[in-house]
Amino acid sequence: MNGLTSTPAQRWLARLSFVLAGLAIIILLVFAGLKSLAMVAVGLAAAVVGLAAAYFFLSRRGIWRWLSLAVFVAAPIAVIVVYAFRDLLWIAVLSAAVWLLASITARLALARSPADWRMPEYPAQPPARHPYLIMNPKSGGGKVEKFDLKHRAEDLGAEVFLIGGPEPVDVAKVARAAVEAGADLLGVAGGDGTQALVAGIAAEHGLPFVVISAGTRNHFALDLGLDREDPSACLSALSDGVELRADLGVINGQTFVNNASFGAYAEVVETPAYRGDKLNTTLNTLPDLLQGHRGARLHVQADGMEIEAPQALLVSNNPYGIGDIAGLGRRARLDRGILGVVGVTVASARQAVGLLRGRHATGLSMLTTKQIEISADAPRIPVGVDGESVLMSTPVMCTVSPRALRVWVPRDRPGIPAPKPPVSWARLRHLAGPARRRTSSRHRIDRR
Repeated sequence: MNGLTSTPAQRWLARLSFVLAGLAIIILLVFAGLKSLAMVAVGLAAAVVGLAAAYFFLSRRGIWRWLSLAVFVAAPIAVIVVYAFRDLLWIAVLSAAVWLLASITARLALARSPADWRMPEYPAQPPARHPYLIMNPKSGGGKVEKFDLKHRAEDLGAEVFLIGGPEPVDVAKVARAAVEAGADLLGVAGGDGTQALVAGIAAEHGLPFVVISAGTRNHFALDLGLDREDPSACLSALSDGVELRADLGVINGQTFVNNASFGAYAEVVETPAYRGDKLNTTLNTLPDLLQGHRGARLHVQADGMEIEAPQALLVSNNPYGIGDIAGLGRRARLDRGILGVVGVTVASARQAVGLLRGRHATGLSMLTTKQIEISADAPRIPVGVDGESVLMSTPVMCTVSPRALRVWVPRDRPGIPAPKPPVSWARLRHLAGPARRRTSSRHRIDRR
């Protein structure tokens, strides 16, 4: 975003953002006076105490854990009580509301053109004559049967393989056999882990791939803009579809469509008791992980940058958006040819409090790269690949295969919302200034 590409509406929205931000400050100064400094100090103190308490809750056991939880809950309540007692609550609410409006107008001003964040569409040609779909009846709580996906797919001319029986099914072997038998399109109704396995085979043979959102979370389908509420709508890709060319992540030779996680999350998921009792297993495992008593010590290298001993590391097929409060959002594009990397190191309450600085926190590392190597002080480490826990030999290498996957999606689909841009007041200041006229290279040459 710069002055050469902005519209008049964006420039006025940028100016309005500064007006609203100034108004929020004026409200504090006019109605609270010197008390406004105390208001800000109390709010910051509560945030610091709350984050420190959250860290102790996750990293301790016994009485300290529950005392920390009590402090975490009490901190915001104490702020409300203090503000109310000093007759400042309405001022804080009003100022916060104006700040929220300033943030909204700022994001609207910084919004990018749809051409910047929408994946290009291509004709889905030639039509598939022998589509082959693999469906998992158990996935997503039985969505295959609930939405009658098998019969609907067969009505569209697809051959359907149902994963069944007590023995594990080698999905990759099934997909390869289908290709050898003449399948010219592969698709999956199941979880993201199964999607990734079959997607890798489709990419290997240059075949189109269809995603049917019959899994539990369907993150890949979400970022493709597919309908997650009605998986049967995804079948329209066979009759009236368009093609998107998506990247595939590769980790030690295995493909992934979403992400690979290392450290705390992977260690927790790998614990045998996790499937039966996720909450208690997580709470019982985290203290040892955060204090360094369990789990391998990781070392990360990417593009000359090193991350030493991150407690959690996420490598994603294209970076996630960072415009939401959690710091991780959706991926508007899956064709940028890069990996997103987020590393977190929080070894003390002080580092936990440092996360208030957002992207500038010392315990937070965010970057993009085409290749990353994760080594460890152990020969094998657990890795969560698209939600499935696997043990991998170290070092672990992650790369990206740009636009390797031909995904067919319905022409008529929900799509994805415009990504929320991070609020940059420096960019807003530039945008709010006088419009700059572009000077052509021809004119510059004539003046010489």
